[in-house]
Amino acid sequence: MYRVQLKNFEGPLDLLLFFIKRDELDIYDIPISYITNQFLEYITLMEELDLDVASEFILMASMLMSIKAKMMLPQEESGDELDEHDPRYELVQQLLEYKRYKEMASKMENIEEEAQKKRFRGYHEVDQVEKQASGEALQDVTMFDLMAAFKKVLTDIKRQEAVHHVEKIEHSIEDQTEYVLERLQQKGRTSFYDFCMELQTRAKIVVTFLAVLEMLKERQINLYVDDDPTSFYLDLKPVDEIIGTS
Repeated sequence: MYRVQLKNFEGPLDLLLFFIKRDELDIYDIPISYITNQFLEYITLMEELDLDVASEFILMASMLMSIKAKMMLPQEESGDELDEHDPRYELVQQLLEYKRYKEMASKMENIEEEAQKKRFRGYHEVDQVEKQASGEALQDVTMFDLMAAFKKVLTDIKRQEAVHHVEKIEHSIEDQTEYVLERLQQKGRTSFYDFCMELQTRAKIVVTFLAVLEMLKERQINLYVDDDPTSFYLDLKPVDEIIGTS
């Protein structure tokens, strides 16, 4: 079975923070039933794509279901603030600590970049760097953003299918990679949604999505996003980015 692993594949806490940011949830008052259902849906989607679902995702799913069960029991009335008697307390503390860690890591990266501009390294040769590609590729996309777009496409395709057909998958990752490259060469930047609507069958869409992930991993294409984070566009990398310039 084909497997794809990306270096920036986030962990379970990243997925929960993704839900909180996407749906504008209150981190101190997490709707545990809703977020548990969302989490389990994404695990199912990962398994359908045959992405490696790490043990920490399974552990988090168990923790969420345990909290959900406890929330169904009668609770002692407390103030507006979350306290240690709330079943969600430990999870919220983990999320807050992890969020602070990520924010600090981002700040330290910025500090490092600024320091590199100011500190003399004692190295007098000019650095060989690659020229930035024309246009701005999507930089802050996460694996979960891509999966959200993929999930939206599958939902729309399911609405269009009146009858379920059992069919053999005759398309490989290589076939769909070639299809995507030819399509982009002919028509240029194209939305992922439009790609999938042309394919029409769920099986073919799954294989194409895996092909897109592999192409991103191999840096064959760029991603671009508009105002809707679940709507992104594919485009070929500019020549100067592929060959690099000094």
